[in-house]
Amino acid sequence: MTLSTQFLTMLSMIGMGALFGTTLDTYQRFLQRSKRKHWLVFLNDILFWTIQALLIFYILFLINKGEIRFYIFIALLCGFAAYQSLFKSLYLRVLEVLITSFISFYSFLVKMISMLVFKPVRGLIQLGIFIVVFIGRGLITLVKFIFKVLLLIVKFVFRWVGNILLIFWKLLPKGIKKSVEKLYNKTAGFFKPIKNNFNKLLDKWKTRK
Repeated sequence: MTLSTQFLTMLSMIGMGALFGTTLDTYQRFLQRSKRKHWLVFLNDILFWTIQALLIFYILFLINKGEIRFYIFIALLCGFAAYQSLFKSLYLRVLEVLITSFISFYSFLVKMISMLVFKPVRGLIQLGIFIVVFIGRGLITLVKFIFKVLLLIVKFVFRWVGNILLIFWKLLPKGIKKSVEKLYNKTAGFFKPIKNNFNKLLDKWKTRK
């Protein structure tokens, strides 16, 4: 390994130590150990340390083909210590500002989407339901009105036809009236048993029900 490669390796590992400090504080900030279950914290810790180790080894592989020397661990420790003493407080303040800004932006975005999308769509749906109900009630009222008018017309027509038939009946000769009365009595006598049987069946069905 040449001297320049060793020097670049030292600088890279110092940077990786500082980066490890930032990622560790970020991880601790979002994990919130006291609010998580122990087994979940354990799995997250294993995943975090594995990713950090793979990342450091990948950087080391790019620089010196993955050669591990003792000074590499010293450089990592120096970078981590430098971050802890010089940049940690500043980074944590910046991190909190970024988190607060992101939450505020997210809340603003949710409110804007709700105001510009969901509320108009909900208003249109409510308006459509109101129009359908209004039209339905109007049609029902119109049908009822038409039915009442038709019923009045039918009653008027039947009454008018009945009065005309009554006038013709009074004008008919007595012989024809007697013939019609006999025919009516015979017809009534024929349909009377049918009517009685139908009423009996209807009564039996009502008692069973």
